[in-house]
Amino acid sequence: MGGIFGVASKSDCVMDLFFGIDYHSHLGTRRGGMTVYSRSSGFNRVIHNIENSPFRTKFDKDVAEMEGNLGIGCISDNEPQPLLVRSHLGNFAITTVGKINNIEALVEKCFKDGHTHFLEMSGGSVNPTEVTAALINQKDSIVEGIRYAQEMIEGSMTLLLMTGEGIYAARDRYGRTPLVIGKKEDACCASFESHAYINLGYSLYKELGPGEVCFMTSEEVKTLVEANDKMKICSFLWVYYGYPTSCYEGRNVEEMRYECGRLMAQRDDIKDIDLVAGVPDSGIAHAIGYSNESHIQYGRPFIKYTPTWPRSFMPQIQADRNLIAKMKLIPIASLIKGKSLLLIDDSIVRGTQLRDTTEYLYNSGARAVHIRPACPPIMYGCPYLNFSRSTSDMDLITRRVIKKREGENDINMLETYSDPDTPEYNAMVEEIRKELNFTSLRFNRLDDMLQAIGLDSDKICTYCFNGKK
Repeated sequence: MGGIFGVASKSDCVMDLFFGIDYHSHLGTRRGGMTVYSRSSGFNRVIHNIENSPFRTKFDKDVAEMEGNLGIGCISDNEPQPLLVRSHLGNFAITTVGKINNIEALVEKCFKDGHTHFLEMSGGSVNPTEVTAALINQKDSIVEGIRYAQEMIEGSMTLLLMTGEGIYAARDRYGRTPLVIGKKEDACCASFESHAYINLGYSLYKELGPGEVCFMTSEEVKTLVEANDKMKICSFLWVYYGYPTSCYEGRNVEEMRYECGRLMAQRDDIKDIDLVAGVPDSGIAHAIGYSNESHIQYGRPFIKYTPTWPRSFMPQIQADRNLIAKMKLIPIASLIKGKSLLLIDDSIVRGTQLRDTTEYLYNSGARAVHIRPACPPIMYGCPYLNFSRSTSDMDLITRRVIKKREGENDINMLETYSDPDTPEYNAMVEEIRKELNFTSLRFNRLDDMLQAIGLDSDKICTYCFNGKK
């Protein structure tokens, strides 16, 4: 995943840019970058690896040496950015968040259209932000180029592009990721997360619609391309990715999670539960909503050690992620020993970490561990966002179980297994329960999750749950 932030200010923008980017740190742990522009010194860019140290500590010295009235930056879980580009459209900086599924075809097209080379990253891949810039440069203006890139990219691409005159802000064609504009007396900002500018004194000016392109200066925001009618915003922004203080399309993440937990409790008829708990951090609000509705005590049988593990994302190597997931959580024996626990997590992807967490609770003396994921079973890898590091749908525990049951016919049975009212669905859930050693397992229903979000279901992407585009 990743997050982007930009500022156009009458005065120096560096501190606003620094804090605005830092407020996106929950969205990635690999690289951070910021670029500023001033008329006296031009573009100044800094990129750091943040895998072993958070954004704030890596960039605090750079901030003192940077100055400018315009700036963009990002937290990235993938490629280094922002990039600085010199082309027939002029000099600009660009940062993006999204995913390009047809990147190889686009690279070849750029070669045929006269683009001479791309810088190859480690592993042989090409930076998606560089490809996006190359597509923009195929046209005679930046606006035409952005529209062209959005049309050509299969997946999604939200971006900020900064020239010496201002910042172009463009939301992806179907609005799968958010982009909002904040405004105060002497500055405007563009942000993935709506909470990132609140403490900086900005208030909400507008939320860009799907495919909308704006041009932002310190004084005004002009819409250059109107929004599309069709939107498919990612449902996982509320379930997992989004920070509790953020809002998407007017719906707050924390409120959605409370409601999601409440609706889960209404459908659940489980007895003999001593404590409802959420897996820190994204499961906590779901658990509180469940507890309030069910009148079963809420508690924290383990606590995340935030002084050294404040962020939720993990390293690239699975074994390291498993170890860190264990090291983060410290048990409270008196709330676990002899207790029947109902544990809510945001989702089950591979199941590895939740299985280990459950074993952790058993080993700490839990009598039973009942698992309630806050979303439906994930059946498909996301083709639109870098949702996880899985390279194959068969990394998903659901797909492995279905493959085991159906053999080569598994692909034809996915719709049936996605339906919570079928025997096949129930059999899949029971097989997952056994494999992960849960006392009981019950996934949230898609209709309840959508009700908790509270938007028109046609505007929400649920591809990973039901395969519907």
